[in-house]
Amino acid sequence: MPIKAPRRERSILLLGRQRTLKHRGIALISSEPIAAAAAAAAAAAGGRMTVKEEPFRFHYGCGDNALQRSPTEKPTFTLGQIKKAIPPHCFERSILRSFSYLVHDLLFAALFLYFAVAVMPKLPSGLVLAAWPLYWVLQGCILSGVWVIAHECGHHAFSDYSILDDGVGLVLHSALLVPYFSWKYSHRRHHSNTGSIERDEVFVPKPRSALSWFTKYLNNPPGRVLTLAITLSLGWPLYLAFNVSGRAYPRFACHFDPYGPIFSDRERGQIFISDAGIVAASYVLYRVAASYGFWWLVRVYGVPLLIVNAWLVIITYLQHTHPSLPHYDSSEWDWLRGALATVDRDYGVLNKVFHNITDTHVAHHLFSTMPHYHAMEATKAIKPLLGEYYQSDATPLLKAMWREVRECIYVEPDEDSKQKGVLWYRNEF
Repeated sequence: MPIKAPRRERSILLLGRQRTLKHRGIALISSEPIAAAAAAAAAAAGGRMTVKEEPFRFHYGCGDNALQRSPTEKPTFTLGQIKKAIPPHCFERSILRSFSYLVHDLLFAALFLYFAVAVMPKLPSGLVLAAWPLYWVLQGCILSGVWVIAHECGHHAFSDYSILDDGVGLVLHSALLVPYFSWKYSHRRHHSNTGSIERDEVFVPKPRSALSWFTKYLNNPPGRVLTLAITLSLGWPLYLAFNVSGRAYPRFACHFDPYGPIFSDRERGQIFISDAGIVAASYVLYRVAASYGFWWLVRVYGVPLLIVNAWLVIITYLQHTHPSLPHYDSSEWDWLRGALATVDRDYGVLNKVFHNITDTHVAHHLFSTMPHYHAMEATKAIKPLLGEYYQSDATPLLKAMWREVRECIYVEPDEDSKQKGVLWYRNEF
């Protein structure tokens, strides 16, 4: 019968573990200090404890979905080798197939809209109160799928024709009040600099020294609820308008400003086109509100749009925020390790609704021009080659959101690490 180690021995074990794991910080822990501490505890206990010789690794997650820290050494494989592992047809783009997904989503959006404007008014008042939230959720989810198809256009993954991709993307994103070209260029730089603490474009974590003074006062359940509420409702428009959570620029940065520091001189003309698309969409919404009423527009369009924005923030945040993911400063960063510093998530049935942008994000960051309908096959093909560099977490959505907002507050290097340019999420104050 196993004998529980006395309190003093368990403290020795904990001290060994704390060399790389502070409070709730997550780490891949060296077996050496723990093994030494365990051996000392075993001796003190008269040899009643045994120590496994294989390295101990601290896992974060639940069950088979537990994750350990991603490796930070330069991979032995190359991007070319990863590409060779993927069947060649996965890189082929089909106009008909891409449009089929778009038409599918738009038909469902039209069906939900018809339900809201033609069916719901005939329902008993009690059912109407329940039907509106149902409409908002369904329409918000299906329009998030439309957003993802516009995202495909921005990556030139919709078809072989850039002008067609940009035309479709401009119309779809403008209808969702997104400045298409402005987002396209900043998002392209996100893909070019993923994981870089200095040059990444979105959800760039801060070192502890750069945190706002009030951050530590939000590190509690009510503060986290407030943080999530603000982030999900206002995070996307604040990012577009004020670059909140984005890369630090030497002056004010805004996605609607053609002369802002986000864009180069050759891109400024298309930023004007993006702004014109937003103005056109806003005018259409104004005319609808004038005809049907402002609150009618809020119910039919405004609330689903808030849900689209919330999903966009959730998806992006959870893809790039996890205790197992490193960030790099300029002394360590390279493109391949940065592209691998992302995690696939499981959203259940919503994976299909969101065109698998949720559970194939690692492959997407490696090959962003690959159409979404081949990404699942590509992911299965590259997982054996990537090995421990591939990160996937099937923790339930709400649990994952709460965990990440609690654990991932700022980044710092490990105190005893030689890789001072590799930073990990922390939450201690």
